[in-house]
Amino acid sequence: MPSNVNELRPKAAETEKITVNLGYVDLGHVDLMVQEGFYSNRTDFIRTAIRNQLERHADVVKQSTLRKGLDLGLRNYSRADLEAARRAGEMLHINVLGLASIAQDVTADLARATIGSVSVLGALHASPAVKAALADRTR
Repeated sequence: MPSNVNELRPKAAETEKITVNLGYVDLGHVDLMVQEGFYSNRTDFIRTAIRNQLERHADVVKQSTLRKGLDLGLRNYSRADLEAARRAGEMLHINVLGLASIAQDVTADLARATIGSVSVLGALHASPAVKAALADRTR
């Protein structure tokens, strides 16, 4: 970005789009809450409802995360990470709650040689070739 140009709005955080089917009455209630000014739009209502439920069950989620040994948040796997694992003769076991990201320069062969299993609660970002190569190792 040139030095004389200022970014007005920071880039939005990475998100994953989901689809939710609601009955007409529930949708009407959501629209009423938006119309009355409690929420700025349907998405705001749904995000707030999800966050409230996650907060309500935070203790259970925390215990499950610890019990299952999940990495929480964003976990990036670079080509260098996988090459280091290959040199060490180790297999990586990706176990993430959030976003697991495998770098775009990782080849399918390197992924198969170094990743023993993939379990992601949330989203996995990787090239189509890497996802295909790990399909039999992904839960």
